[in-house]
Amino acid sequence: MVYYWVDKIKCFPFRLKVNSRISLHDYNILILIHLLEKLLDTMKFGATYEEYLRLEQDKYLGQCSRVEYKRLKKVLKKCRVGRSLQADGANGDEKHQGSDEYSDVCECNSCTLCDEMFFTELNKEASEIAGCFRSRVQRLLHLHVPSGLQRYIWRFRQCFIDDQQIMVQEGRMLLNYVTMNAIAIRKILKKYDKIHGSVSGRDFRSKMQTEHTELLQSPWLIELGAFHLNCDDSDTDELGAGGFFKNGFFKNFSCDLTRAQPLLTMTISETLKYEYSLTCPICLDTLFNPYALSCGHLFCKACACGAASVYIFQGVKSAPLDAKCPVCRAVGVFGHAVHMTELELLLKRRDKDYWRQRLREERTAMVKQSKEYWDSQAMLSMGI
Repeated sequence: MVYYWVDKIKCFPFRLKVNSRISLHDYNILILIHLLEKLLDTMKFGATYEEYLRLEQDKYLGQCSRVEYKRLKKVLKKCRVGRSLQADGANGDEKHQGSDEYSDVCECNSCTLCDEMFFTELNKEASEIAGCFRSRVQRLLHLHVPSGLQRYIWRFRQCFIDDQQIMVQEGRMLLNYVTMNAIAIRKILKKYDKIHGSVSGRDFRSKMQTEHTELLQSPWLIELGAFHLNCDDSDTDELGAGGFFKNGFFKNFSCDLTRAQPLLTMTISETLKYEYSLTCPICLDTLFNPYALSCGHLFCKACACGAASVYIFQGVKSAPLDAKCPVCRAVGVFGHAVHMTELELLLKRRDKDYWRQRLREERTAMVKQSKEYWDSQAMLSMGI
């Protein structure tokens, strides 16, 4: 294994541990990150996206799906040419009729063919990206917050290999991956509406939110943001805050629990921000032991169990199949609920007094519910 000494890499704006060693693989990643960040301010989005694919995704996220931005732009370009020809024909200009040069353009009376090709392909790509992002984040967070025997194995492994640096690198790559593809979808839909003079692109974005394929509204993005902040709070800040999370495709994550409405904020640019509420819509308090339903809404575990008419100790996933989300009324969203472990760790670290208070309240409620449950079971067994 070839190693490079960090004190020799003075051209990178990363705060790494002095005289620590990194492998050749990690050294190459640092070079790619540095080159990508230098390109951001000098390129348009299309060129930036292609450069991102060439430098980063093709090498380290090659198996993940992506938006075929260039190909979709060609579809829209054909459609634009078709509309121009149609306008010329209406004015009596028929010089292009029968020409093979324009035989493949889209006939834009209603853009049926264009819509089928464009939206079907984009919907497929968005679904694949969401699935790939979810699986990669799950794997990463499982390594960061292991449970059971794996926790002790991971701690023993830390005595010999520092995996934290590699995990932070992968977290940053996944943030770039989802942000870049989300921006690509947003821009291509905006371009579609501009060319067609319609709101179909905007309606498609609303449909993506309804079908839970909107990338920047995914609970896994909230988990990844909490992972970034947890690493930023720890000793790995020497790696994370110094360069990996600065001047990327996203600007920053921040968490403010002092407001009346606690928020987790993702800043992509000066004009584009996404805010994620950390308030439970049932108890109207800061999330405690948070769970995300498959519709994307976040609740405290106790609140979600109460809404589904199950006991806290039974868990959110034991809810009936016909249980509905208290917010959007979607059915069957409890069975695939996700425990937000990174967000829980973040909230626990940021407000310890509040967490201890809520923990006491939940334990008291669980004891009371357990007593009621077993009393009812005893009465049923005795036929009372």
